[in-house]
Amino acid sequence: MPIVLKSPAEIERMAEAGARLTEVMDRIAEAVRPGVSTLELDRIAREGIKALGARPAFLGLYGFPATICASPNEVVVHGIPTERPLEEGEIISVDVGLFYGGYAADMARTFAVGAVSEEAERLIRVTEESFWKGFEAARPDARLGDVSAAIQQHVEDAGFWVVREFVGHGIGSEMHEDPQLPNFGRPGVGPKLRPGMTLAIEPMVTLHAAPVVVLEDGWTASSGRGNLAAHYENTVAVTESGPRLLTGRR
Repeated sequence: MPIVLKSPAEIERMAEAGARLTEVMDRIAEAVRPGVSTLELDRIAREGIKALGARPAFLGLYGFPATICASPNEVVVHGIPTERPLEEGEIISVDVGLFYGGYAADMARTFAVGAVSEEAERLIRVTEESFWKGFEAARPDARLGDVSAAIQQHVEDAGFWVVREFVGHGIGSEMHEDPQLPNFGRPGVGPKLRPGMTLAIEPMVTLHAAPVVVLEDGWTASSGRGNLAAHYENTVAVTESGPRLLTGRR
């Protein structure tokens, strides 16, 4: 499918969706603590999205059964919320999206549950930093591979592993649009970035190199027991003056 460029007015509408999603993620962040279940985080997200006049993007998408993807510890992405309470020392990745005014916004964060190991803290930090490396590379006339390579370089310099099985994507009136955006690659290759492109840039990083396996539920994507995974995502627009953040805050 062709890459759909958005007009400045459409980007503003996406920014309105993104502001609402950022508020929802703030509510989730405030609720993460030992003893809370991911099913409770899902309820907070669902009610928050509805209160803001938006609708959940993930609920029912390809048959997914929840409002958020809740992925603890070694789960990379697409974890299904459960009643199990989170425990001190765990990490939890939350991916959530919504539609507002006909446009989608997509966002993910990994949170520490109470006090976590230095290794887990560093994984979360490096994953976030790698997003910003990719963000800064998302400039007009750069190539998509420049974004991918910037993310990969930062992750691998830190001694971690970039997940290959799942990638970022274009976003707009649909949650998933072209182009696909790997978190690994070579600079100077791929489609040229043009003003009006809107992208979900989302590094997914693990402590150790390992294949990601989808479990029997058909959704939960695990990097293997004893590994840890982190996820950081924002919706971004390429503009004449450079990349613009549509979800989250710098």
